[in-house]
Amino acid sequence: MENKKGIRAYIRALKKQYSNEELVELSRPVTDKLLKHKKVKEAQTILMYYSLADEVYTHDTITKLVNMNKTVLLPRVIDDENMIICHYKSDKDLSEGAFHIMEPIGEEFTDYNKIELCIVPGMSFDSNNNRLGRGKGYYDRFLAKVPNSYKIGVCFDFQKLKEIPSGKYDINVDEVI
Repeated sequence: MENKKGIRAYIRALKKQYSNEELVELSRPVTDKLLKHKKVKEAQTILMYYSLADEVYTHDTITKLVNMNKTVLLPRVIDDENMIICHYKSDKDLSEGAFHIMEPIGEEFTDYNKIELCIVPGMSFDSNNNRLGRGKGYYDRFLAKVPNSYKIGVCFDFQKLKEIPSGKYDINVDEVI
């Protein structure tokens, strides 16, 4: 598979082999490792994502981070190219947004220099920490605005490939769990 579209189709097919319950169960080792990670323990301000049904399940992890008194930020899509970042404190801060994704409705966060850690999903990651997203470029555009933040990609084992194509606008993560 040499093109991004082909890899996305391949990963989607792999994901469909699992029920939502199985994917939640497969998420546990990933999120357990994430919560024990030194960067997570040290960071005060963390960008997370509120998972879709086919992504590493993060809902419980977000709650745990809030309970650890972390400043948790979640993205909200605002148009065809951009997302903003908003504070998250509880489920009351969520509403169904673009693409039927639960998104934050809390206060917008604009002090990007304070974001110490970004935990991001991806369709696939490779051994060089390249990230392949869903194809809209939301995360790549945003991650370019926080170059000093440590970036951790999270995925299921079957989403890790030896190599994925990467272009000049693609932003790598620092590590993959």
